[in-house]
Amino acid sequence: MVQRKAMLMKFASTAGYVATADLTVAVNAAVTLQRPLLVKGEPGTGKTELARQVAGALNLPLIEWHVKSTTKAQQGLYEYDAVSRLRDSQLGEARVHDVAHYIRRGKLWQAFTAPGRVVLLIDEIDKADIEFPNDLLQELDRMEFHVYETGETVRALHRPVVIITSNNEKELPDAFLRRCFFHFIRFPDMETLRAIVQVHFPGIKDALLTTALTQFMELRDTPGLKKKPSTSEVLDWLKLLLAEDLTHEDLRRDGKHSLPKLHGALLKNEQDVHLFERLAFMARGQR
Repeated sequence: MVQRKAMLMKFASTAGYVATADLTVAVNAAVTLQRPLLVKGEPGTGKTELARQVAGALNLPLIEWHVKSTTKAQQGLYEYDAVSRLRDSQLGEARVHDVAHYIRRGKLWQAFTAPGRVVLLIDEIDKADIEFPNDLLQELDRMEFHVYETGETVRALHRPVVIITSNNEKELPDAFLRRCFFHFIRFPDMETLRAIVQVHFPGIKDALLTTALTQFMELRDTPGLKKKPSTSEVLDWLKLLLAEDLTHEDLRRDGKHSLPKLHGALLKNEQDVHLFERLAFMARGQR
């Protein structure tokens, strides 16, 4: 029987993570409804880190399942190692008579049989085949699955807090979406971005922070950019600026379309670098 006792603790911003009001509402709503929280947003906006912060805030263990293009839903339940069993049978091993020795427990099995409630992260679900989400519908709904090789049914002792992330690389099935509480993490505005930076770099000087974030937002808002820099990349950039002991005066540029210092932390392909070079050239020609 799945334990459905409501959690008394509520998620909110932590010392290491700034959660907006709408994100806080989404997390707590998903916990209350006991439905998976599906979090979408561009890469680098803190979706994976959210699960870790929720686990820390609720004082629950975290089980992470990082999905790849080759990942199958069955791997989240269990895998039967028939090859090892065949090899052991040829060697005359006594353990071959118990098929349970050849069952490898997946992340869902671990979450279902944990002694207490856990947070289960299913990270980047959109990387897998389109059938992957549908193949997990019954297990996430019923909180149980059948192990055909042993004939046992694995039932969740405690319903886990399930957080599923997606980079929106492909559409997810409607049947899957209906079972989730959805939240899209928007790119933070300037005020939220300042708060995030100050969590990571509490001693940063205000003049440097203002100049750096102004340049970052100008760069990010440039039309034609192939890959917009993310929150994680601006944090990397600021870390470099601080390591080089640069001041806000050191960040002065020849026009807003010129490349900022240490731009390799922000621009990750040659097309975007060339775009800024062309814009800077055009700006100089108009003077």
